[in-house]
Amino acid sequence: DIIAQYDRSTGQLPAEAYKAGTISNATEAHEAAVRIGFPIMIKASEGGGGKGIRMVDRAEDVANAYRQVCGEVPGSPIFIMRLSTNSRHLEVQLLADEYGNAVALNGRDCSVQRRHQKIIEEGPPTAAPADVWDQMEKAAVALAKAVGYANAGTVEYLYSEPDKKFYFLELNPRLQVEHPVTEMITKVNLPAAQLQVAMGIKLYNIPDIRTLYGESRFVDTYDEKSVIDLDTVQRQPANGHCIAVRITAENAEAGFKPTSGGIQELNFRSTPSVWGYFSMDSSGSIHEYADSQFGHLFANGNDREEARRNMVLALKELSIRGDISTTVDYISQLIEFDDFVNNNIDTAWLDKLIKANVDGIGLQGGMIKSQSTAKMSTMGNEIKAAIGALVVACDSTSTDEEQFLNALKMGQLPSPTLLTMERSVELILDGVKYNFVATRNGPNLFSLAAAGSPDKIVSANVRRLSDGGFLTDIGGKSRVAYITSRGDAASGIRITIGGVTVSFSPDYDPTSLRTDVAGKLVKKLVEDGTHLEKGEAYCEIEVMKMFMPLKAPEAGIITWQNNEGAALAPGDLIAGLELDNPENVASTIAYKGNVEVDISDGEKPSTTTVPRRPNLLFRNALEALNSGVSGYSLSKDRLENAFSDLLEAVTDALLPVYCIDEPLSVLSGRLDADLIASLNNDISSFKTGQNEKSQFPAKEFYQKITDFGDSISDVAEKSAFNALVTPLLETTLPYTRSSGDAIGSERALQSLLTTLRNWIDVERWFCDGKSYADAVDNLRKSNMDNYEHVLQVCRTHAGLKSSSGIVTSIIDVITGGNGNRSILAGAHSVGDAVPSLSEIGSMGGSQYAGVALRARKFLLQESLPSIEERKARISEATSFLSSSGDVNDFVEEGVPLTDVFYPLLSEFSDNSKKLALTELYLRKLYRSQVLTDFERNSDDMSLKFTFASKTSERIFSASTPVTSMTDLSRAISRSGSLQRLDDLADSDTPPSKTAVCKMVQSFKDIESATFFDSVLQSFPQYVGTVPRCASGPTNSLYIVMLEENQSQESLDSISKNVVGILQSFRQQLDEADIRRVSFLISNRNGEVEEYPLPSILTYREKLGYEEDSLFRNIDPAHAYLLDLSRLSNNFNINLLDSKQNQSLNLHLYKATPRAEALVVDKKANQSPRIYVRGLSFIVEFSSTSFEKLLVDALNALDIAVHEYGLTVDNHLFLNLVSDHE
Repeated sequence: DIIAQYDRSTGQLPAEAYKAGTISNATEAHEAAVRIGFPIMIKASEGGGGKGIRMVDRAEDVANAYRQVCGEVPGSPIFIMRLSTNSRHLEVQLLADEYGNAVALNGRDCSVQRRHQKIIEEGPPTAAPADVWDQMEKAAVALAKAVGYANAGTVEYLYSEPDKKFYFLELNPRLQVEHPVTEMITKVNLPAAQLQVAMGIKLYNIPDIRTLYGESRFVDTYDEKSVIDLDTVQRQPANGHCIAVRITAENAEAGFKPTSGGIQELNFRSTPSVWGYFSMDSSGSIHEYADSQFGHLFANGNDREEARRNMVLALKELSIRGDISTTVDYISQLIEFDDFVNNNIDTAWLDKLIKANVDGIGLQGGMIKSQSTAKMSTMGNEIKAAIGALVVACDSTSTDEEQFLNALKMGQLPSPTLLTMERSVELILDGVKYNFVATRNGPNLFSLAAAGSPDKIVSANVRRLSDGGFLTDIGGKSRVAYITSRGDAASGIRITIGGVTVSFSPDYDPTSLRTDVAGKLVKKLVEDGTHLEKGEAYCEIEVMKMFMPLKAPEAGIITWQNNEGAALAPGDLIAGLELDNPENVASTIAYKGNVEVDISDGEKPSTTTVPRRPNLLFRNALEALNSGVSGYSLSKDRLENAFSDLLEAVTDALLPVYCIDEPLSVLSGRLDADLIASLNNDISSFKTGQNEKSQFPAKEFYQKITDFGDSISDVAEKSAFNALVTPLLETTLPYTRSSGDAIGSERALQSLLTTLRNWIDVERWFCDGKSYADAVDNLRKSNMDNYEHVLQVCRTHAGLKSSSGIVTSIIDVITGGNGNRSILAGAHSVGDAVPSLSEIGSMGGSQYAGVALRARKFLLQESLPSIEERKARISEATSFLSSSGDVNDFVEEGVPLTDVFYPLLSEFSDNSKKLALTELYLRKLYRSQVLTDFERNSDDMSLKFTFASKTSERIFSASTPVTSMTDLSRAISRSGSLQRLDDLADSDTPPSKTAVCKMVQSFKDIESATFFDSVLQSFPQYVGTVPRCASGPTNSLYIVMLEENQSQESLDSISKNVVGILQSFRQQLDEADIRRVSFLISNRNGEVEEYPLPSILTYREKLGYEEDSLFRNIDPAHAYLLDLSRLSNNFNINLLDSKQNQSLNLHLYKATPRAEALVVDKKANQSPRIYVRGLSFIVEFSSTSFEKLLVDALNALDIAVHEYGLTVDNHLFLNLVSDHE
C-alpha cells in the first residue's frame, strides 16, 4: 500500500509516492498487471476523451497496450488498475470556492461508453438509491475540501449495482463538455459560477447557488443572515431530466471507427426541449488529427422518458451530410433499445454490442450483421439497394453529361458513350451482392432490373436537387438521398436515405490490407513474411490522436507495402496477404430475388383500381414516346403500352371533355359568368350523359366561344378576352377537325407530327454520310452560346437505333401500316404528314435505312390509287364487261387487280358479274397475247377463250449502243423504231390455243371423274374437233377456288393432294392437250391481312402434272417472261415476296448457289443473294416511265435487303413487254 500526505501549500503529492504509484516502462507494466490480476486498465493520468486508456485481459497484450497509451498521451504518468466490470459510471458535479466551501450540484450517469469514452450522458442519476447517492455526493465534497479545491470539477465513480457500492475513479479539475446536463437540471450557470468563484465571491452569495438552495437570488448586505449552511441545507429537487448525446465523426457500424473529411450540410434546429452545438474548422472539415467529437445535443423533459423521446426526435431531424460518417443514426436507434429505455445498462453494454457486430475495426468476415444493426433499419435491404442503385445511376449519368459539356466547351470531341442510357450497378449490403441494371427512360425516369431478369423491373422517378441530393419516388413513396462517400478500394459507397446512413461494402478482398481512414502508420507489429492468424493485429495506425490496431481478416503471410511513419489516405495499401486457404474465404451471396419488391416497407401496395382518365393516358403515352425519340431508353413493352394507351385515349369520347376542362377551370371568375356557366354545363352534361356512340360537340363549343368574342364591341375588352381564351380555343380546335370514331385523331396526329419533326431536326445534322465528328463540330459552331442544346441533340442521336424504331412505329400509326386502316385516318390534317415522311425518306446512311424505307414505301403507296378507289374502278369495268362492253382501256390503265380479286368476288352475288370479274383478271393476265372468242357460262361458272402470241418486235438492233438512260430514251424515240420489220424474228401467224377457267367451291368438287369430263368438253382436242398439237400440249386450264382457306392449311399439303387428283385423271388431261393446270386459292382468313395476294399453284404436263414449285404464286402466263429457268440452273430459289403496282409486277427471290455450280467456279461468293425479277407492260417507252420502273424496283430491293439482311451480290432484272401488236 502507498500512503502519502497531500501538501495543500504546493498542491502536490510527494514525488516518491507519486512515482511508486505509477509505472515507467513495459516491464513494470507487465509485472504490475500480473500482480493485480486480469482484466486491468492501463490509464494515463493526463488522458481523457477515450485517449490514453486501454483494457487488457491477457498478459501478452500488456506491452502493446502500454506503448499505445504512452503514444496517445506522451509524458503523462501512467497507472494500472483492476477493471471493475459491469459497473455504472456515475459522477458528481462539484463547485468549490477558495474559502473552503464546496457543494455537490447533483450529478450525471455516463455509463453508455465505447472504448471507455462517453457517448451518452444523463442526469440526475437514477441507478443508485437516494441514500447511496447522498453518500457519493458527500464523499466528493469531502475530497474537494480535503485538498482545498476551488473551481468547478467532477468526481467520477464506478458504481456496482448488485452490492450498491461505489469506487473512486478520478477527479477532473475542470469543466466537462457534458456540463449542460447539470445546468438543465439545477438551473446553475456553471461557466458564470466559475468566474464568480475566481472573483472571490463565496458560494452562498452566488445567485444561482442561492436559488438552488431555496433562498432569494440577491441580498442587500453580505452578513451572517446571507450565509447558507451548504452542508445541512437541502438543495431543491432536480428540474426534470436531461439526456446528452455526443455527435462524433465515427462509423458506428464498424466499431466507432474515426472518419475525417468535409461536411457539405449540417441542418439542426434548436427547440425549447433540445439544443446543441457543433464545431469544425473554417473549411467545414474535420481533419484526421482532431478529436472525433464535433457536436453535442441536450434534450430535457419532465422525466427520463420524455427527455429520451425528445432526443429521439432531435436525432431523426438532425441532418449531417458529407465525407464523414456519424453516429447519429446508430444512437437514434440505440436509445430506443429496451435495455436503454429500462435503464438496464452499464459501462460494458455498448462495447458488447459493438463486439457482437465488429471485430476490431473491420467487419467479421467483411459481412456480418448483428441484432443491433438489424433493429436500426426501418427499410428492407432490397429497398436500400434499389435506391442506392438508382442514385448511383443518376449520379453517373449526370457526371457523364457534365463531362460531355466540358469537352464541348474546350473544343474537344466528346465520346458518345458518355450518353449511354443503361448503367450497370453493383452494390454489396450485409453480405449480399446486388447486381442491377438501371435504365434511364426519361429526364427523371429510371427503371431498375436485376441483372439477368430484364422483364422484372421497378420504375422510379429520380430528380437531382439543387443541393446535390436526389429526390427518389418508388411506388409513390418519396425519399431524399445523398451520396456522402463515393467509395474507394477500401470502403464502399455510403449514402443517406431519409436521414438514415446506408454503407455499402467494397468487394471483399482479404489479400489487400488497406486502411479506410486517413491517419499515420505508427508501428508494424510483425516482420515482413510473418504468418498471421485470422484476427491477429499486424500494425497500429494513429487516427484522431488515437492508436488503433488493424487486424488480419484471414490467415496468411504478410508482405509490407508501406513504411512506419507514412501518412495514409483512405484506400491506401498497407500490406499484401498471401492466404493460407483462398477457397475458404467468405464470399458474398448473389441477390436472386425479384426487384418487384414490397416498395411500401412492409405494407402491400393498394389494389384499388384507379380510373384511367383518357387525358392522362394520352399525356403519359406522348411523354413516353417523346422520351424514346429524344434518346432515352424505351423498352418494347413500354412502347407497346404507349401506343395501346394512345389508341385507347384517342377513341375515348371523354378525351376532349377532360382536356378542355383543364384550361376552362382556370378561367372561372375571369370570363363572363353566363358564358362560363354555359361552357361548364356543356362539359358536365356530357360527362354524365354520354354513351358509346355520342361525341362531344366540339364545333358548337368552339363556336360558342368565338361568337361571344365577336359580340364584344370594345376593342380593349375584346383583346383581353381573346388573350384569355386562346389556350382554351387551341385545346378545343383539334377536336373540331376529327371525324369518325376517333375523336382525338387530329390532336394525336399533330402531337405525333411534332415528335417526328423534332426527330428530323436532330438527325438532319447526322444523316447523308456525315461523320459524328463533323456533325458535332457543326453543332458546336451553330450553338456557341447554348451547349445544352448540343448535348440534347447528341443524346437524341446516341439513341438512334432505338428512336428510329419508334419513329417507324409512329409512321405505321399515322399511315395505317401493313394495309390496315389508320386510327388517325379521320384527322383533318393527315396530309400534313407527307412533308415529314418525304424528309425521312430522303435520309441517307445505313443507320436510317429501315425508317427511310418505311417512309418511302408509304409515299409510293400513296402515289397509287387507294384500295377503295381501285375496287370502284374495277367494279365499274366489270359491270361494263358484263354488258358486253370493251375494256381494253381499263387493261391498258394497269390498275392492280390481283389483291382485290377475291374480296370483289365475295361482294358480287351475281354469277355473271363474278365471271366478268374473272374475265377481266384473265384479260390482264394475258395482255401480252391476242385474245378472242370469249364464252361465259353462268350456269356452270366457267369461262372459255382462245389466245395466241403477239408478233414480236425488237426495239433495238444488235448494234444499237445503250450506255445510259439518255441513250435508251434516244433509241426508243428514234423515228420509225417501232415500225422496223427487218428485225422481226418470225412473221408467221402463231397458232391459237384454248384456255378454260372453271370456278368451284372447294377441292372436293374436283375429285370426281364427272368434273373433269365436264370441264374438258370445252377443249376441241378432247371432243375430237381439232387434232392435238404435234409439238406438244398447248391448252391451259384454270380452276378458281371460291372457298377461303380458313384452316390456313399449308400450300405444300394442298399441292400434294392436288397432285394425287390430277395424276388420277392424267389420260383425260392428255387427250384435251392440256399444257398446264393452274389453281387460284384465296388467302383471306378472318384476322389476317384484308387484301393478301392469292396463292397460285401450277402443274405442268412435262412434269407429269407435278407442281412446278419454281413458279409458285406466279401468274403462269407470265412465268416464262421472268427467265427463272436459266437462273435455277445455278441457284436454289425461294420466293420472298411479290409486289404489284400500275406499271410493274415484281417478284423477289432468295437465291442460294448450288454446290455443283460452286465446283465449277470455286471463287464464287457462296452467300445467298436477292434476285429481283420485274415484269412491266407499258404503252409508251419514255425516259420518265423507265426511271419510275427502275426506282420502284430499287425501292423493293432496298426493302428486301433491310428485311432479310442480304447485302452482297444482289441482282435486278426488268422485262419490258410491249403491248404493240
